[in-house]
Amino acid sequence: MSRRVILVTGGAGFIGSNIVAKLCEDDSLDVVVCDWLGEAAQNKWKNIAKAAIADFVAPEALSDWLAQRGDEVELVIHMGAISSTTEPDADLIVQSNFVLSRDLWRWCAQHQRRLIYASSAATYGDGLQGFDGKDDLESLKALRPMNAYGWSKALFDLYAVREAARGHAPTQWVGLKFFNVYGPNEDHKGGMKSVVCQIWPKVAAGEGVRLFKSHHPDYEDGGQLRDFVYVRDVADVVAWLAKSPHVNGIYNLGSGKARSFKALAEATFRAVGREPDIDYFDMPEVLRGKYQYFTQADMSRLRAAGYNAPMTSLEDGVEDYVCGFLNTDDPYR
Repeated sequence: MSRRVILVTGGAGFIGSNIVAKLCEDDSLDVVVCDWLGEAAQNKWKNIAKAAIADFVAPEALSDWLAQRGDEVELVIHMGAISSTTEPDADLIVQSNFVLSRDLWRWCAQHQRRLIYASSAATYGDGLQGFDGKDDLESLKALRPMNAYGWSKALFDLYAVREAARGHAPTQWVGLKFFNVYGPNEDHKGGMKSVVCQIWPKVAAGEGVRLFKSHHPDYEDGGQLRDFVYVRDVADVVAWLAKSPHVNGIYNLGSGKARSFKALAEATFRAVGREPDIDYFDMPEVLRGKYQYFTQADMSRLRAAGYNAPMTSLEDGVEDYVCGFLNTDDPYR
């Protein structure tokens, strides 16, 4: 049986490791992970410990690895990025999120390989222009992200669309605007973990939890709305794209339904049979001017491209995450 090599950058991270786990279910694939693991005690290595990966590459060695083995690579799935919306070093953000992405794009275009990359719903900024997922140049230019992270992702989306229009593109290219992803393998993310993961220790201990108060007159405390998407659905979409080389463009990837943080917390309590116990506290001043109160992915373009599997409901996703991972001795996928 011939082997097909897929390279996943950021493959030991949250979304990346779930994609790796999904791809490794296919014995015809050789899945290669490019990432940093950090100190063993941080347990990021456990995100990929169950996956039968074919190789592991440090990011600083990626250029040499591609020079040696790039002719074997069929597809690059680029999830590596600084994903913190509060990262203060804009130079670091642009180097990690734009320059590396640009270089991988150029490599894939030059060598006629395929590329799937992570964009973000943060590109939409305050959301006043909607979340329709249009990927024409004028629509992308009109977006105004609210932080350097969102800007870096928007910048690469613009680069991709311009280069594709000029005929300088990989044989397949897809950008995925991830909305609020939650699920197993996110514990290493610290303050950027999903609310489910952050409140779980208190829920498990029989305590109450605290959520941000609203500082917007149109939203009650805990009523801030997000499109929460289970990471299993994200991995399923990427695996489908890996088998769909005809699909190109930038697509939203969410559940398609906005839900409140209060509903998310309530689902976490109910997953273990507890009545919700929720209090609210003031949002830090540094976040208030950069805070999105509503996100909801318009999924029509991805559906039109051919993806027809249902997305997991909030209650079902939280229950699976809590009961299948967080409330077990082994919370890793």
